Amino acid sequence: MSEKHDILEETHLLINPDETMGPIFLRNVFVAIFLVLIIVFPKIFINTQIYFKSREISTLSHEHDALKEENRLIRAKVEALRYKHKVLDTLF
Repeated sequence: MSEKHDILEETHLLINPDETMGPIFLRNVFVAIFLVLIIVFPKIFINTQIYFKSREISTLSHEHDALKEENRLIRAKVEALRYKHKVLDTLF
């Protein structure tokens, strides 16, 4: 009877192992999740900041290019007006 009982207990441990979801296991899971968040959150934050700064830089770059082109056109108009006034002043 003792052998049967020993075999039955061994098979019971193989079929139904001890509970693995004890408080220590849950604590370890929460610690692991917390560590992953500590590692991943700064990367997400930095990537978001880089994205918004690059959008701002792109907008400012487009505005700068537009202002440079507008400045070039205004200088051309001013030069044309200066030439026109110099020619008109010499005629009269």
